[in-house]
Amino acid sequence: MTESSELLEAFLHYCAAECGLSGNTLAAYRSDIADFLQWGGAANAAALGRVSASRLIQYVDACRRRGLAPASVWRRLVSVRMFYRFLLLEGHVQSDPAEALQTPKLWKRMPEVLSVEDVEGLLNAPSDETTLGLRDKAALEMLYAVGSRASELCGLDVGDVNTEYGFVRCYGKRMKERLVPVGRKALEALRSYTERGRPHLLTRQDEPALFLGRSGRRLRRSALWQIVRKHARAAGIRASVHPHMLRHSFATHLLAGGADLRSIQMMLGHADISTTEIYTHVDRHRLKAIHQKYHPRG
Repeated sequence: MTESSELLEAFLHYCAAECGLSGNTLAAYRSDIADFLQWGGAANAAALGRVSASRLIQYVDACRRRGLAPASVWRRLVSVRMFYRFLLLEGHVQSDPAEALQTPKLWKRMPEVLSVEDVEGLLNAPSDETTLGLRDKAALEMLYAVGSRASELCGLDVGDVNTEYGFVRCYGKRMKERLVPVGRKALEALRSYTERGRPHLLTRQDEPALFLGRSGRRLRRSALWQIVRKHARAAGIRASVHPHMLRHSFATHLLAGGADLRSIQMMLGHADISTTEIYTHVDRHRLKAIHQKYHPRG
């Protein structure tokens, strides 16, 4: 297996564990990116890093000459762009050649969001009578309280949480550090886990990770995805819930409650506020639904 093939497998694992993408979507990504890698002959990260925007345009033209429908061409470009975002996030390349290319509007699709009631049901689903239940409840509470990515939550060390002042230190993309406030309920769940749950999972006293798996080592993103899905089913939530949905819900519920966009941007760790602005569109849909439901002529 070439280095680029290994990077593709790592990307697909990231999409499954971090984003909870469906099997069909993963299969499409695999096919599209494998086609691009074969066409360009990029066998390793160094070669992928040398790909330019003009080279991607050549790939798009090659797809068109093969007779692919415009929607199929755009889908391949979106797949490649997602792949490069992952490579940039993980530090395998220094720049994203697809960033300068215009992609279809479907690229900025609305994020899936849970209702406040569904979030409450999800957070209350784990039992506080078992070791794993205490861990799961603390992890779910932290995901929603902090709006962290799955990788950020799994990457937390014990020393990253300041329970006295109610802050957590997260390391986002490119190890960019940010401090995010943590609510009372999340801190209570975290305290219960660290006092009554984590000691039973520890296999070595020098383990720094806050959230541990059954092995006593740092919790993996794929395991966190399974935890979220398990308790969502237990709470009777029909939607396919994944960790990132709690991040979207965190931002949307803050905005609906009156938080300003700049504060939400800082808490999410977005470098550009335009990334955060997508949540204003989600909230507009909510306001429209309220207007239609309650206005006499809605």
